[in-house]
Amino acid sequence: MSPTQVVVIVIVVAVVAALVAFAVVANRRRALRQRFGPEYDRVVAEQDSRGAAERELRERERRHAELELTPLTPESRARYAAAWEDLQVRFVDSPAETVGDADELVSHLIAERGYPTGDFSDQIAHLSVEHARTLTHYRDAHEIRQRNERGEAGTEDLRQALVHYRALFADLLGADPVGQRSPEQRHPDPDPDPEHDATSR
Repeated sequence: MSPTQVVVIVIVVAVVAALVAFAVVANRRRALRQRFGPEYDRVVAEQDSRGAAERELRERERRHAELELTPLTPESRARYAAAWEDLQVRFVDSPAETVGDADELVSHLIAERGYPTGDFSDQIAHLSVEHARTLTHYRDAHEIRQRNERGEAGTEDLRQALVHYRALFADLLGADPVGQRSPEQRHPDPDPDPEHDATSR
């Protein structure tokens, strides 16, 4: 075999190896995008590089695999659905208090499923592996609840918080607990606002 042939073979092998490596990285990236959805883009924006973001997401997957998650029994699912419906009834008379209760109920559900419920950012990281598409709702609800504690949230903000909490609650529960009914739909005003119905879906 001539030196030229050896060089050509080495180059071909190097190109093939590079293509295989590129395909592996592309497949991993596609799998992360599919699994984390909008959370993928959020983490990429927060990190210094795409590689660092993907390492963070793979670390989330590793930690998630160590959890002992348990499905809800039919009795537990019915109990949580009834508790949520009660929250929506009480919202009309005491919206500020009800949002705090909603946060507590969601936290209980998260814990019963087997997720940690300590630091909020850690909680988000664990939930993102299987519930990434409802995390924006959970973040928004959490932010409104904090504003509510400072006395800075109006009634419409609180209504939106309950809608946001319901998105994650339904995701964890496996079904919408009240069949898409918002607080206003349970107790309609004399002249209901159609935009409220649109935002609650």
